[in-house]
Amino acid sequence: MIDTGVIAGVSVSHANASVEEIESAQTVDSETLVSDLISREGIEEAFAIQTCNRAEAYVAADDAAVARTAVEALSPDVREGAIVQFDHEESLRHLMRVAAGLESLVLGEDQILGQLQDAAEAAREVGGLSGGVLDDALSKAHQVGKRARAETAINEGSLSLGSAAVELATREIDLADASALVVGAGEMGLLAARALDASPVSRIVVANRTQRTAEHVAADLDTESAALRLDDLSAATERADVVIAATGAADPIVRDETVADAGETLCIDLGQPHDVVPDAGGADVAVRDIDDLETVTDEARERRSAAARAVEDMIDAEFDRLLEEFKRKRADDAVSAMYESAERTKQRELREAMAKLEANGELTDEQREVVAGLADALVGQLLAAPTKSLREAAAEDDWATIHTAMQLFDPEFDGPPPTPGSARSPDGGADAPDGVLERLSEE
Repeated sequence: MIDTGVIAGVSVSHANASVEEIESAQTVDSETLVSDLISREGIEEAFAIQTCNRAEAYVAADDAAVARTAVEALSPDVREGAIVQFDHEESLRHLMRVAAGLESLVLGEDQILGQLQDAAEAAREVGGLSGGVLDDALSKAHQVGKRARAETAINEGSLSLGSAAVELATREIDLADASALVVGAGEMGLLAARALDASPVSRIVVANRTQRTAEHVAADLDTESAALRLDDLSAATERADVVIAATGAADPIVRDETVADAGETLCIDLGQPHDVVPDAGGADVAVRDIDDLETVTDEARERRSAAARAVEDMIDAEFDRLLEEFKRKRADDAVSAMYESAERTKQRELREAMAKLEANGELTDEQREVVAGLADALVGQLLAAPTKSLREAAAEDDWATIHTAMQLFDPEFDGPPPTPGSARSPDGGADAPDGVLERLSEE
């Protein structure tokens, strides 16, 4: 077994799928999914992440076809356009884009970085990640995500109407230890709930016509949260300091009677048409709508768009480095296996040759060195051309040649993992004979 592999991935996300389709793709929890994937023959690593916005899984295997088959088997029963499959290079780039926030509903949002890290730790706990190429890809993605936020303005200021609503609320009332109510659990309600989750509010209630969807949004929040049906909306407004409404209903949901006993409350209406009756509740209730958010969103949108272009350039550079590292590892594994195989043959033949020569009289140390040197020279010259070919194959993405070389020269390839003390270098490849690595570095 080697410490590199080919990655394949599958995704059902907000980019192509509805909330219901994403939910249908999450039939089991991430840990169970990873455990199932890693138990499949030929799969070396597995990782899965499930949030309100996405359900994604990745595997790494020595054989690209094995990896691809594993993720194809995960495709949920949703329409074809809702599912996206990634090959190795697409997986590497997509994971970096996800970590940087470029694939999020809110461009550059911070929550996804922690979610990726938590999902990676969960995968490690069940044996899904073991320091191989998928583990490396996730580590690189996390580094890119941190760099994107540290070196650009990708996460500064509000961008969506949901996050703009929360920013407007912070300008008008003190959100520290406040109670918030989100009316609607669709895309806009989800964004508002997540923006509130990053604010100082102490409790978030999500109300929706279908309580199950509200529960799904509430479960994704770190702040204390609860879910309820719209039938209980009046009671919820009594305890809310800020209400953000985003249902998309044809008629207003928050009316005079809804906030009759609410007291001092800020209502922010994101609905089109209106979700909140203008001037609902009288003087104690302040109502704001989308027009009030324009000054909050315009500047932030321009700033984040410029930052996104910088992050794209950052990902391009990191992707090229990661891909070159992957190719180098694959070539080095194949070359090491080839030299290890040649070394075993050389040592066997040397022992037999020395025994035959010494049958006619004991050899001097100088004679032994001449014979051993001849054997080393033959191995080096015979393997020089294949070494060059293997590295060229890796550079040209000719993984079939690499795979064939591993099968020919590595007796443990596609077999059980090497035991402690077996002939392996620290990075997982086989040790080349003395002097070989020096010669290779000169070629």
